[in-house]
Amino acid sequence: MAQAAIELVNVNKWFGDFHVLKDISLTVGTGEKVVICGPSGSGKSTVVRCINRLEEHQNGTINLDGVELTNDPKSIASIQGEVGMVFQQFNLFPHLSVLDNLMLGPMKARGLSRSAAEEKARFYLERVRIPDQADKKPAQLSGGQQQRVAIARSLCMEPKVLLFDEPTSALDPEMISEVLDVMVELAHEGMTMVVVTHEMGFAHKVADKMIFMDEGEIVEHGTPEQFFASPKTERCRTFLSQILKH
Repeated sequence: MAQAAIELVNVNKWFGDFHVLKDISLTVGTGEKVVICGPSGSGKSTVVRCINRLEEHQNGTINLDGVELTNDPKSIASIQGEVGMVFQQFNLFPHLSVLDNLMLGPMKARGLSRSAAEEKARFYLERVRIPDQADKKPAQLSGGQQQRVAIARSLCMEPKVLLFDEPTSALDPEMISEVLDVMVELAHEGMTMVVVTHEMGFAHKVADKMIFMDEGEIVEHGTPEQFFASPKTERCRTFLSQILKH
């Protein structure tokens, strides 16, 4: 059996006295697309932030490509180099051009020359369909364009895994599809993806596995067909009935 790209085993996390993740176990195969959904405050974003070590879990294990994520700075640095993250907010440097935002990571973390980094940056701007925006500052772009720049910036690091934390939730409705279209293409190309989202149409189209979380637990998981056609729990049925109304 192929090595899992991501494996969480009985992961627990507290914020003070609040038990935010309760015995989370999840396996993501290489090339697999996993969508995590659930009500606000259910722990979805904390799961992806623990995978990328933006949050530290207190017990249980997280393995990436068979290597356990520990407190060792070298372990954290190597993992963060292999795992790309796309946030709700775009987190672009406002004083840098789009091109320079994309070149920074490959030059600093991967040691690429300026010319090699620029070639890579232009390739991925083409990939997310905004090559003509390279010389603009982020503030000159629409929200949808900024989020596509953020995706391109992650791709410039050529990660093994891409994590998305509600990547369309800060966007105006007319801009959501342009970001989802890029994500669908990445999914079809075989990128390993873990996506926290309420975009159920996207989930139906690309997910190999659906995870429903509530109150810090994985309540339900299965294929999109099972998940949408016959959810097993009342909590999941209620969530879907509310979200599919919109």
